[in-house]
Amino acid sequence: MILTIVAAIFVFGLLVLVHELGHFVTAKFTGMRVDEFAIGFGPKIFSRKSGETEYSIRAVPLGGFNDIAGMDPSTNTAGSRGYCERPIKSRMLVILAGSAMNLLLPLILFFGIFFFDGVAMPSDEPILGTVLEGKAADLAGLKDGDRILSVDGEKIESWTAFVDRVKNVGEGTQLSIEFERDGQISTAIVEPTYDSQAKKSLVGVMSSVTTTHPGFVESAQMAIEKEVAVFKMMVTGIADLFRRHDSSELAGPIGIVQMTGQFAQAGFVPLLNFAAFLSMNLGILNLFPIPALDGGHFVVLLIEAVRGKPMGEQALINIQKVGIALILLLMIIATKNDIVRVIWG
Repeated sequence: MILTIVAAIFVFGLLVLVHELGHFVTAKFTGMRVDEFAIGFGPKIFSRKSGETEYSIRAVPLGGFNDIAGMDPSTNTAGSRGYCERPIKSRMLVILAGSAMNLLLPLILFFGIFFFDGVAMPSDEPILGTVLEGKAADLAGLKDGDRILSVDGEKIESWTAFVDRVKNVGEGTQLSIEFERDGQISTAIVEPTYDSQAKKSLVGVMSSVTTTHPGFVESAQMAIEKEVAVFKMMVTGIADLFRRHDSSELAGPIGIVQMTGQFAQAGFVPLLNFAAFLSMNLGILNLFPIPALDGGHFVVLLIEAVRGKPMGEQALINIQKVGIALILLLMIIATKNDIVRVIWG
């Protein structure tokens, strides 16, 4: 439980910090006055002022914010340096910078994982990498690291050959598997089970892996390729949700915290991978043209650019109300899904 809480604080804190940092840096760059840059919410536990900006850490370590002067035109005290008074291009840059940083973070994380931790690739050697507890191979006495020599007298020279030999056997069939362990040759009788989803027989084992360490340039290329592939997968997945009108796969805060804990238990690298996926998700979703999200703010700025003047104050208030209502509805649906998963697994 403690690991889950610490991991959730780390992941959410990282994602929000990077997002708000994007807004902060571009606001400063475009000449806006930033009164406060805060990590967390609630009462201040630490603050320090540098120049015109106060930097603070607050008691609730989830989230953060930038207090950019002039976000509300009626309370602008910064004159021409207020957000509302800056050119539309500057405001667009500030609005898009948060999501841009959330899309940049996965590139950095993927690069770091590839460059420092290496890339694990499944090996085609007929060596058991992981024997799943309670499955057929485990019950027959096979262990991690065993080298498969033959199945029913048929010589096995690759992992692919082993999988092909096992996957098509009928239900209830027993296989005589000869294997080598610590220089000793032994035989195990294994009865595969048929998996209706995978549509093949399985014995509950995974292949061994070989780890390679790509260089700087190759790691960067692999990080870009992975981000592009994941980005396409996420966009396709989101489009499928709308096409099927199916919200059952949406996960809310409870579900995300649970998954964060599971990845944290698997290790720091899996947790960083998960943080990269979440960051990309946040970056994409935040660009949706929904009022109250950055994408909605960007659309409002586009309308202002076309009209040649800002939208009326009441219109902006009404748009924000609609956006907040939509976000609350999505949160309620996602939280309901989380509760259903917790109760019924």
